[in-house]
Amino acid sequence: MGRVIAVCMANWMSALIGSDLISFSTHFFSSPSGPGPWLAEVAESEAELEPLVLASVLLSLIVVYLAAKIGGELCARINLPSVLGELVGGVLVGVSAMHLIVFPEGGGEVPSLLMKLVGMTAGLSPEGLFKVFQGESEVVSVLAELGVIILLFEIGLESDLKELIRVGPQAAMVAIVGVVAPFAAGTVGLIALFGIDTIPAVFAGAALTATSIGITAKVLAEMQQLSSKEGQIIIGAAVLDDVLGIIVLAVVASLAKTGEIEILNVVYLIAGAATFLVGSILVGRLLSPYFVMVVNQMRTRGQVITSSLIFAFVLAYIAAAIQLEAILGAFAAGLILAETSKHKELEEQISPIADMLVPIFFITVGARTDLSVLNPLEPANRAGLVIASFLVIVAIIGKVIAGFVIFGQPGTNRLAVGVGMIPRGEVGLVFAGVGAASGVLTESLEAAIIVMVIFTTFLAPPLLRVVFKEDEGAIAPAEPAPELETADEVGS
Repeated sequence: MGRVIAVCMANWMSALIGSDLISFSTHFFSSPSGPGPWLAEVAESEAELEPLVLASVLLSLIVVYLAAKIGGELCARINLPSVLGELVGGVLVGVSAMHLIVFPEGGGEVPSLLMKLVGMTAGLSPEGLFKVFQGESEVVSVLAELGVIILLFEIGLESDLKELIRVGPQAAMVAIVGVVAPFAAGTVGLIALFGIDTIPAVFAGAALTATSIGITAKVLAEMQQLSSKEGQIIIGAAVLDDVLGIIVLAVVASLAKTGEIEILNVVYLIAGAATFLVGSILVGRLLSPYFVMVVNQMRTRGQVITSSLIFAFVLAYIAAAIQLEAILGAFAAGLILAETSKHKELEEQISPIADMLVPIFFITVGARTDLSVLNPLEPANRAGLVIASFLVIVAIIGKVIAGFVIFGQPGTNRLAVGVGMIPRGEVGLVFAGVGAASGVLTESLEAAIIVMVIFTTFLAPPLLRVVFKEDEGAIAPAEPAPELETADEVGS
């Protein structure tokens, strides 16, 4: 009886789904690896990869936080900025060493060891694994972008808008010289010394103009120099540098695509940047009392931090929508809210969020850094290393010179200002990426830009610590003198 029922059920199923049942049984029982691969294919076809993407992101975050904390702690114990440890930790877990955190820069391979582990445990096909890899990389990249937005928002909160306005002319001068000097020297030097064509030389020179405000700001905050005169000039100049860098990137990208510069696009970017920065701060200062009034009327938990993040994300979105950097909007939001009565409470509440998201940004910057371009044993790297040596020298001198153009600020540590503008970080990598995608840069020139970014990014944090310590040492002997005079006066 049971056999008859089984035969009837088989006939009914066969009639219902036809060849699919035959395909199922053939694939299920004849596969040399058993039912696992078939089940994986079914899972992939039914869009059940989302839980694996989430699991992969969680696994990646474990590695990110471990690398950030271990690297930061080691650097802190030897009196170096913790951000340097996070960058080094990112290099170790990234494409240069362990291949734990890797991003799909092209092709269909999955070089990440974490993703291969996920693929082995889940029995994924190569296609399914690459989809999970792409999803995981996109999520981590978005979290890193959120991290730098939160960082700039926090930096804005800790900055003094009145001081920034006061040092505005000096910051503007530093930014302009810090863009023009390395750009001109780099472009002319590449053409004259190395015989590089004009458009690739212009693109490489443009990469020298960038400044990574995130890296410098984090170091200054750790050294408690963010609110100093030098710190405010550096931050103001770095913000303007970012705007100028975006304009330069747009110009050279247009030059690479069409062979000519679109004047209207440049004018639009300049006008948009000026209008956004000035307008958002002016309007924000007018509306900030109403913001505080609305927040005071709320009764739910987290009213201050949630309302502030909404405000920051709105400005960040507007900045991104008009082809500026989202971090400029977040920084402007921080500057505006720093002048409200809620700024102390907001600083305390934003710190845990920054501790969670900002390390992801620095780890990903390090993870994307490919140190293989520094290997002189590879013949393909040698030409790039020679050009890179020139670019590194121009990159450092061009920014240091900018610090010495400060006027009307006696007692300012000009060397510290120049050193603070040195790191290119992720901004320099964006220039290299755009140039490589456009096909303008040769392999040696692209490698040279990457080497320049690596050196300036890792050199600036310890140099900042040194130049600020020298400044403290220079003024330290003068401090006991007033105490001695006061003691003599009391004794007399």
